[in-house]
Amino acid sequence: MDVNRYFRMIPKVDLIMEDERIKELSAVTSRDLVLECTRKVTDDIRAFINGNPDKENEINTLIDNIIDSIILKVNKLSSYNMKKVINGTGTILHTNLGRAPISQEAAERAKDIVTGYSNLEFDLESGIRGSRYAHFEKIITRITGAEAALAVNNNAAAVLLILSALARDKEVIVSRGELVEIGGSFRVPDVMKQSGAKLVEVGTTNKTRLSDYEERISSETAALLKVHTSNYRIVGFTESVSIEDLSALGRKYNLPVIEDIGSGVLTDLTKFGLTYEPTVQHSIKAGVDIICFSGDKLLGGPQAGIIAGKKQYIDKIKKHPLNRAVRIDKFTAALLESVFHDYIDEEKALKNVPVLKMMKMNAEDIRLRAETLAQRLREIRELAISVGECYSQIGGGALPLEKIRSYAVCIKPETMSCAGFERKLRNLEVPIIGRVVNDTFLIDLRTVLEGEDPVIYKG
Repeated sequence: MDVNRYFRMIPKVDLIMEDERIKELSAVTSRDLVLECTRKVTDDIRAFINGNPDKENEINTLIDNIIDSIILKVNKLSSYNMKKVINGTGTILHTNLGRAPISQEAAERAKDIVTGYSNLEFDLESGIRGSRYAHFEKIITRITGAEAALAVNNNAAAVLLILSALARDKEVIVSRGELVEIGGSFRVPDVMKQSGAKLVEVGTTNKTRLSDYEERISSETAALLKVHTSNYRIVGFTESVSIEDLSALGRKYNLPVIEDIGSGVLTDLTKFGLTYEPTVQHSIKAGVDIICFSGDKLLGGPQAGIIAGKKQYIDKIKKHPLNRAVRIDKFTAALLESVFHDYIDEEKALKNVPVLKMMKMNAEDIRLRAETLAQRLREIRELAISVGECYSQIGGGALPLEKIRSYAVCIKPETMSCAGFERKLRNLEVPIIGRVVNDTFLIDLRTVLEGEDPVIYKG
């Protein structure tokens, strides 16, 4: 096969750049970008010809569609990569989809602050420099009962900062059953090592007693650490030490007790029919000295690591040099203040915080909503539409055993594979992310936010 004949069929770059559609594209994007994409597309076609000289039909199709290919490549490179997606997976705190969505009200308030100047570190009362923590510290202490608080950019950073400030070159005692991996291969022992603290493991994977901690306390001990195993459960022949007992032991030996409570629950989840998850308020009341938790999990806020507890320790943590490296920005500070404001009145939080709203949704209400959407989608030919019972989950490393009854719109494409249909929905202007079960595409309505149903129909 004469490949040179095919090469001659490829239009020259100069001629392509004179095409009316390409000229229009250059005017609204960038001529340099269009030129770069044109050269890339023509080079790709030449490479295909060299590797597949016998595939005449495919080669002709590539050459005939060269302008469309260039436009597609330019649009892909010039559009924003991070975009809004519709979460139809049923996983409320989907780590890959950004975990907790923020309420419109909180986002609007933060937008007003970050699009102009603010009193981020300016005390309006005294006219002198203030603290970026002051905007939400009083609210956190009011809600949790802690004496003081601050926030850093995530909970792993919170643990690192706490241990760096309070236990560098000293020993920290922790149960073997609590040496968790927090995701992305980051493990508690690794974080402790980076802080300079020396890990002292006690007990066994399934059983740790108070005496195990007490036996290892020495003059080198700086703190007792408890890590809530929020992303897994050990069941059966088990025993662990309550935060009340560990706090009492800390007081006995004048040692601070640190608790990484993980998901940051501020409301009793049993009222939603879910398993009890320890709250921040409970730990503070039990006597813990320093507690840290995530902002973007069950709290329903932005990514952050919130540290609260006794003032003597929080003040020391605030002054540590590492705090500067992991501090939050004005956008996060504004969002945290808005979210914590909602929790002043729990009823308001249940109405405003999307994560809480999704957890307390009634399965029957979800079914009715799914039926309404399914009825509209049945207007689309070549799709078999039904509504089926399914189970949502919390996600984000929280309540791993919890399954919440829900309903999904079940879509079975009749003219393409389910994998191809799923890929097509992923590539929409507003991607629709669901899950595939038994060659059927499921959209769990529990995690589809208010106002997104019409977007699904349009997509």
